Amino acid sequence: MDNQTIMLAAIAVSMLIGVISLIIAINANARYKKLYRQYDYFMRGKDAETLEDYFVDLQKHVEDLEVEDQKNKDMMRILNKNIRASFQKFGMIKYNAFGGMGGNMSFTMAMLDYTNTGFVINSVHSREGCFLYIKEVDAGTTEVELGAEEKLALEQALGYREKDQ
Repeated sequence: MDNQTIMLAAIAVSMLIGVISLIIAINANARYKKLYRQYDYFMRGKDAETLEDYFVDLQKHVEDLEVEDQKNKDMMRILNKNIRASFQKFGMIKYNAFGGMGGNMSFTMAMLDYTNTGFVINSVHSREGCFLYIKEVDAGTTEVELGAEEKLALEQALGYREKDQ
């Protein structure tokens, strides 16, 4: 290789490096201008004192939100506790206690809370009157034997049986 070829190769490499440097410089300048515009927008009309007040107000706002968040969490705990204690499962069966009376005038109803604790109430309608019986349910079971309709109502409340349409 002669000197002229080496010089041309060196010039080409130098030009390539120059073009790459120019592209990098243009990109850096564009990013700088964008960052400066954002800074200028942020600082517009503010001096160090007003900026400090802004951050103090922002910190107070965050602290207020943290207090409100804690209140909301406490209220959610109370609501969750109340919901678990309320009756939320229900089953009802209507039936004809005595054939020939006409219509399903008797019914049994089961009401349970989150822990499947509650009661089964049975209203038996006859010609002589209406009789009401209640049996306690604890964790889905009773100490007293249930009648057929009472079992069906309890199964509905527990979700073992679909409600009649």
